[in-house]
Amino acid sequence: MRKSWPILLPIGLATLLVAGSLFFIHLAQAAAPHHVLMLNTALNEGSLMVQGFHRLSARIYERSEGRLELQVFPGGQLGSDDEVVEQLRQGLNVAILTDGSQMGNFVPEMGLLMAPYLAETYDDFQLIVQSDLFAEWSEELADDFQMRILSFNWYDGPRHFLTNRPVRVPADLTGVRIRTPGSPMFQESVRHMGAVPIAMPFGESYPALAQGAIDGLEVQLTAAYASSLYEVTSYINRTGHFQMINGIVTSERWFESLPADLQQILLEEFAREGEYTARIVLEQTDRFQDYMIASGMTVIEPDIAAFREATEGVYDVLGLRELRDRLFAETGLDGAN
Repeated sequence: MRKSWPILLPIGLATLLVAGSLFFIHLAQAAAPHHVLMLNTALNEGSLMVQGFHRLSARIYERSEGRLELQVFPGGQLGSDDEVVEQLRQGLNVAILTDGSQMGNFVPEMGLLMAPYLAETYDDFQLIVQSDLFAEWSEELADDFQMRILSFNWYDGPRHFLTNRPVRVPADLTGVRIRTPGSPMFQESVRHMGAVPIAMPFGESYPALAQGAIDGLEVQLTAAYASSLYEVTSYINRTGHFQMINGIVTSERWFESLPADLQQILLEEFAREGEYTARIVLEQTDRFQDYMIASGMTVIEPDIAAFREATEGVYDVLGLRELRDRLFAETGLDGAN
């Protein structure tokens, strides 16, 4: 037995040293702050945007070495948009997929982003959200309303009318009850195009259509297909009246509580994935339309000029014409009008 001591002792000490090192590493990892951001969206799991969020979640976790975790909640699991906005304004660690019309409830100028026929392409909107004017709105949102924009380059395509009757000119929408978000921009635009706007959560659209509570809705095709709306509507009326540019907004108070390196990771990765997902949407939108045609829907090509003319009055009603002109002058765009 004595002869084995010179061999066993070093092995035992080495084992203890390794175990001790692992123990202290575990303690150090446990002591490192772990931050969680919960991202809510009304879109369901099949959405291209939600798929982008999952890619983003994995990359944020990897890049932060586990110190920052993005949890994705599709289908509005954390509550309605208004409820989540109130939560993040109170400093909770939540974020929301939103658009200019909703942010326009706080900074009215931001409602311009969802104005009808404001711009034609995703690249046009890239110019807009990179402008000095947009930077002013973002600063006001953070300073006055405790809402931090992480990125505003998440594009989900143009919005069209899905109905059970063909729509070629605004007069064809007379008396037609169209589901749309409740913001003034959506409501006024749909009203100016001749329809009766009905505000309701997007998730309620399918049963409302099935039960006849509404006659149609205006929506981007990626969301329409993911929500199986082809089962309860017959026509895709390609008005393209809105370009669905989205942003991710979180709590300014929570964001400022993060270490500087994690703040940078969030800003860089949200912008990176927003751009990547937008390109996928641009590539796949026609494919979603083809799927819906194969499911029995018919595509109508309306008189776009008539719809543009019908919506011009929206800029005056909401007091945004001068702001639109300023934006065009700053970006070099001239709109789709």
